[in-house]
Amino acid sequence: FDSRDRRSRPFNLLRAQMIKIMRARNWKIIGITSATPRVGKSFMASNIAASLSRIPGTRTLLFDLDLRRGSIAEKFDIPEGPGINSFLAGEIDSLDAAAYDVANTGLTIFPSFPTNDSSAELLAGSRLRTLVKAMRSLPGNIICICDLPPAFANDDTAIVLREIDAYLFVVEEGRTTANQVRDAIELLNPAPCMGTVLNRYSGGIG
Repeated sequence: FDSRDRRSRPFNLLRAQMIKIMRARNWKIIGITSATPRVGKSFMASNIAASLSRIPGTRTLLFDLDLRRGSIAEKFDIPEGPGINSFLAGEIDSLDAAAYDVANTGLTIFPSFPTNDSSAELLAGSRLRTLVKAMRSLPGNIICICDLPPAFANDDTAIVLREIDAYLFVVEEGRTTANQVRDAIELLNPAPCMGTVLNRYSGGIG
């Protein structure tokens, strides 16, 4: 959230590219995914959402749709309670009960918490379509970011991508292979991939 912190610069540059593409294509709802777990997709989703929320006049909504291994609540120290999983399961009728406003920012988070319900069944149900419809009806100054499961973990991401606009793909240097990138993007077709992010890059720029 601190634009004076030099660590925010890469996210501000990424934010500018995302906004340019989203405006050109009239996109509003973007997912963040990866081929496999533990390459930093939730870290990326959290920081992209924080960076977007600093744009004057903009509000950002961050949805944790990685229902099996959601980590957004932990990253923002959100105590366990009603989450987006509760809405999808029909335990709450309004997402207002699951909303967490980050003080003094333009960011609202909808976390998820551990559930015994099948994530695929929750995401394939009518409530996700209701949620996406509500996202699309929001004012034009609101951007929706969805932290999605890894593409190869299950079919959850493919289910969600049938409903939202596009996704950003996170890869990790030295961990994600070229075959994994190609196979994951092929698996997620025909959903548009707006670009890739190389995480934990340690080399220079030549």
